[in-house]
Formats: sequence, structure tokens, C-alpha cells
Amino acid sequence: METIPILSVEDVQQLDAILNDFLQKSEANLAVVIDKGGTVISQQGDFNIADTTILAALAAGSFAATKELARRIGEIEFSALYHQGRNAHIFMTSIDENNILITIFGEQTTVGLVRFYTVNATSQLAQLLAKLRARSKEEGFQFEAEEIEEVGKIFP
Repeated sequence: METIPILSVEDVQQLDAILNDFLQKSEANLAVVIDKGGTVISQQGDFNIADTTILAALAAGSFAATKELARRIGEIEFSALYHQGRNAHIFMTSIDENNILITIFGEQTTVGLVRFYTVNATSQLAQLLAKLRARSKEEGFQFEAEEIEEVGKIFP
């Protein structure tokens, strides 16, 4: 699994814009991008629904367990998981080999609508995350001498 790139403010704004567009179109309540290790990368929506840190860890574990189930029946992995509750539902899908999109939604929308808009959102997220990973390998962050001195004053 590749590590998460260092995200700039602009990177976060791009991720948030994709998630906000997805939430608006799908009428879902919460969207969270995580890596397959369970680390939250980006999140948008109603944060009162669930603790996203715990949600991310459990979703990553669920995906790992399901990958083994898929292997047992001759599949590489299942790319999507859906859990239906009485009032709330979770749809999780692979963005790429490193990341998962978790969507929580209620009775105001359907799993079909969420799945439909997930296709476009995961495609956009995969492209953006690939671009960020490539950038982090090539460029990294460049600090000026003055910035390093300022940090030295804060942390002597």
C-alpha cells in the first residue's frame, strides 16, 4: 500500500469539492475517503452521524476480511460492500488499490442512486489521488531558509 501524500490546502479543497458534489447529487449524508489501512484522508457531510476515525478503521477491516472471502471463491476482491440497516446504510467502494470511499445514507435516497454517483466520484478521486502520489514522489515540499528559521523559533 502506498502512503498518503502530503496534502496542501488546495489538495484538500479539491478532495472536498469532489465529495461535496457527490453528496449533493447522491443525497447521501456523509462521505469519507480512507486508505486501506484505515486512515481518514478526507471527509464531508454530517459528522454527527458517526466517529469517522472509528468508522474508517472498521471499514478497512471489513474490506480486508471481505478480500479474503472473495479469494476463497476465486475472486481477487469485491470492489464494493453494502450494509443495509433500518434507518442508515453504508456503501463502501474501492477508489483504487489504496483507497476506499465510504458513504452513509438514510431513507431519503436509494442505494441505486448512491452507486450511480459513486462511479463518477471514485473516478475523479482516483485521478486526483494518483496525481498527488506522483507529485509527492517527484517534488515534495520546498522550504525557504526563513521558514526553517521561523520554525526554529517556535520549537527551540
